Amino acid sequence: MFKTARKALLAFLFAGLAGPLFAADLPEPMVEEAPPQAIYEQPVEVGGWYIRGDIDYHKSKVGDIDYITYGAEPCPCGPPVGVAGSKSFDYGKLKGGFSLGAGVGYKINDRFRTDLTADYWFKSNFNGGTSDATTTSTEVSKMSALLLLANAYVDIGTWHGITPYVGAGIGGARVKWDTVYDPNTTETNPGASNWRFAYAVMAGASYCLTDKVILDAGYRFSHIQGGRMFEFDTSSAGPGFDHGFNTHEVRGGLRYQFGGSNGCAAPVVAYQPEPEPIYTK
Repeated sequence: MFKTARKALLAFLFAGLAGPLFAADLPEPMVEEAPPQAIYEQPVEVGGWYIRGDIDYHKSKVGDIDYITYGAEPCPCGPPVGVAGSKSFDYGKLKGGFSLGAGVGYKINDRFRTDLTADYWFKSNFNGGTSDATTTSTEVSKMSALLLLANAYVDIGTWHGITPYVGAGIGGARVKWDTVYDPNTTETNPGASNWRFAYAVMAGASYCLTDKVILDAGYRFSHIQGGRMFEFDTSSAGPGFDHGFNTHEVRGGLRYQFGGSNGCAAPVVAYQPEPEPIYTK
């Protein structure tokens, strides 16, 4: 009996010692390192409707001003040319003024956009002068305008949230002259109001304030065609015609994108799911 017990004890001890020895000789399964977590950016689709508001300071240079020295009605098609008795102002200057504008547009993609804008030019003071062989007159008035343009722009590219652009516009302007008068006499001429052809070119840059709001600042040159400036009055000469305006504008405003993306939103970063470890023998 004791021999049997002794044999069982020896067998148990042998099994306890041999197990780890045999296990140490068995190869351990190898774990392959998972590939790096893949990261990719999902591009944001650019485009959609926007609205805008602008304010500017502008300086206009008025062209030559012609007028008739007798009451006959000239050709209504424009300034008289070579008409007997026609004269010109010696000079005419407009002071600088401000305007407010608004518009609605559509951003086609990250490069092109278009909009329709309306800008109201507040009254600018006009000072001019006329003279003949015997007298010299001072002419005073004020000019305001409503400028309507259809515009197209090219956004050149975006760096650190700043996007330079160039553009051009075409449309019309309703120019309104107040009464033209000489403050030193009783001579007056009723001011004229009429629609005229206009165009503009512009350049500037925009900056992303948020993913919906863009700050816009730039320069615009606009030209308004000539037209009638004042009417005939029995106490004075007339009518008179200006030869148009060249205007330099410094502009600033905001654009709000209420449909689609204005290009300011950051790309959506997506991650592939982490793969399970792969075990090999």
